[in-house]
Amino acid sequence: MNLPFFIAKRYFLSPKSQKAINIISMISVTGVTIGTAALIVVLSVFNGFEGLVMRLYNSFDPDLKISLVEGKKFSLNEISLEKLRSTQGVAAVAEILEENALVKYEDRQTIVTLKGVGDDYEKVSGVDTMLIEGNFQLKHGDLDFAVPGGAIAYNLGLNTGNLLNQMEVYAPRRTAASLLNPEEAFNRRFITTSGVFSVQQEFDTKYIIVPIRFTYEILEEDMNVSSLEISVIPGADIQELKKKLKAIAGNRFEVKDRFEQHELIYKIMKSEKWAVFLILTFILIIATFNVVSSLTMLVIEKKKDIAILSSMGAGSGLLRRIFLIEGLFITMIGAFIGLIIGFAVCFAQEKFGLITLGGSGSFVIDAYPVEMELPDFFYVLLTVFLIGLIAAWYPAKRLIGDRISLRDVKSDE
Repeated sequence: MNLPFFIAKRYFLSPKSQKAINIISMISVTGVTIGTAALIVVLSVFNGFEGLVMRLYNSFDPDLKISLVEGKKFSLNEISLEKLRSTQGVAAVAEILEENALVKYEDRQTIVTLKGVGDDYEKVSGVDTMLIEGNFQLKHGDLDFAVPGGAIAYNLGLNTGNLLNQMEVYAPRRTAASLLNPEEAFNRRFITTSGVFSVQQEFDTKYIIVPIRFTYEILEEDMNVSSLEISVIPGADIQELKKKLKAIAGNRFEVKDRFEQHELIYKIMKSEKWAVFLILTFILIIATFNVVSSLTMLVIEKKKDIAILSSMGAGSGLLRRIFLIEGLFITMIGAFIGLIIGFAVCFAQEKFGLITLGGSGSFVIDAYPVEMELPDFFYVLLTVFLIGLIAAWYPAKRLIGDRISLRDVKSDE
């Protein structure tokens, strides 16, 4: 049997002569428990928000996006769409043309970004699953329809049920216009709203989705696009497919996956998560100071036991290991209880949504999102173990001398 482990277990389980030691030990366990549970809950909530944001972006962004490294528009003659569509792993390719425009509806107006999309757009984007009103219909024969973001529809007071009241879309002419009549400097087209989408504020306040033929007409463009959006067959290797598409497109173009399309946002979310992790870790370090106090008082109480063990041949190394294991007992019991509590809280929140966001349903979700990830449990447990090891090592190292004899104990008495 491991002698230091056996003695440390007896010390931990047996009642102490000084009640203060028991109280401090319980405070130590409680502090570690609360700190560990808080780490699990906070990291899981951050995972939930990160997953939510990714799902929202993924409903609007394509799997892969081809655009110019420098410049805004390029001709479709510069890239072979046939080669792109025939590349193994590619499910669909949609042409995209974006341009700013002025939109008027009755007595209201706003600046928006027209997003002209090709016929396969519904195959590369999930916007049609994010509708809050109407349906996702962009064409019906020769008629064109628009699907604006929710914030734009609200600001303009759009009524999708009224087909007679159409939006007026204004875009600058490319040809020369008379300076005497400013209206001739703009192309004007009417378009009916078929539905309204809501993804998140960045998109809802910016985009109106229209057929690409509508943008060609009002912008006086032909065969020019801003980007090509691509959907990938499930199970395909994204990174390998990126290399193939890059080879087809050439050096003037870049191919971005979903992470790279919003790289800054994802990096900020990751850094925020680990910044909060470090802050809570510092709080946990403060909580483990009680372990130092508890072990210090225990060493003083067990001074006679230390002297007996020392006289029986126990070296200072063995004595230090006893109290080191004692400190780890306190820390790890608190850690495991904290992991269980953290898991229970996250599970209850995930299943029942106990803590709501408020806002009277103005958010995409009603309750705080939670996603538990196994690596988080491992990192938290490892962090608590290291903190507990350091907290237990210090008093064990400093307070256990090379030798303590019974004569020293009797002289103290």
